[in-house]
Amino acid sequence: MLRDITLGQYYPAKSIIHQLDPRVKLVTTMIFIISLFVAKGITGYAVATLFLVMAVRMSRVPFKYITKGLKAVFMILMITVVFNLFLMDGEIELWRFGFLRITDKGVRTAGFMALRLIYLIIGSSIMTLTTTPNDLTDGLERLLSPLKRIHVPVHEIAMMMSIALRFIPILLEETDKIMKAQMARGADFESGNLIRKARAMVPLLVPLFISAFRRANDLAMAMEARCYHGGEGRTKMKPLHYESRDKTAYAVVWGYFLLVTAITWFQRQYGVMLL
Repeated sequence: MLRDITLGQYYPAKSIIHQLDPRVKLVTTMIFIISLFVAKGITGYAVATLFLVMAVRMSRVPFKYITKGLKAVFMILMITVVFNLFLMDGEIELWRFGFLRITDKGVRTAGFMALRLIYLIIGSSIMTLTTTPNDLTDGLERLLSPLKRIHVPVHEIAMMMSIALRFIPILLEETDKIMKAQMARGADFESGNLIRKARAMVPLLVPLFISAFRRANDLAMAMEARCYHGGEGRTKMKPLHYESRDKTAYAVVWGYFLLVTAITWFQRQYGVMLL
C-alpha cells in the first residue's frame, strides 16, 4: 500500500507537459479541479474525461503508474460512495432495507462523486509526476508573489510545501524499512480486526515520528550552516519565463473551462440534464 502512494514523486520523461512552465501546470491543475465541481451531467464529465485522457497521453507517464495513487485512498472513495448511495433522498426508490434505501438521485450522486474524486487524484498526480519539487516551489512562489505587498511570507510558504513534498517519499521509504524490521521480529500488521490492526501500528509510529523529527532537525541545521535566511535578496539560477508552448497551454485549458461552464449553464438555463 505504501508503494502505491505517488504524491510527491517525480517521473522523469521527455514530454511536452514536463517542459511546461510550473506556473502553467499549477494553474491548469487548479482550473481542472474547479471544473470538476462546475460540471454537471454526462456531457460535462465527458469533456473532463477527454481533457484528462489528453493530459495523460501527453505526459508520457504510464497510466498504471498514475492510477497507483488511487489504491491509497480506496477506503475514502468507498465511504463517500456508500454514504451518497444509501443516504441520499430521491424521487424514485430503487431498493429499501430498513432505514437504508437506494434512490435514482443517490445512484447519480454516488457515481459523479466517485468520478470527481478519481479525476481529482489523477489530475493532481500528473502535476507532481511531471514537475520537480524545485520547479513547484519556484512556480508557487511566482504565482503568490503579489501577496508580498501585504507582507505575506510567500517564499517561506513555498519552501514549506516543497519540503513537505520532498519528505513524502522519504518517509514512505522509512516506513517500509521499519515495517520490514518489525515483521522480522514477529510483528503482524495484517491479521485481526480493526482495533488489533490499530494497536499493531504503535510499534511502527513511534520510531517513524522519531525518525521524522531527526530528519527535520538535520535539515534545519544544514540550512543554517548554509546561511539560509529566507527569500529576502535571493536570486534564481534558472528564472522562469513563458514560452510559446506555455501560452498555448493556457489557451487550451481556459478554452476547456469555458466549454464546461457553457455546457453547465445551458443545462441549467434550459433544464436539459443528461442522466
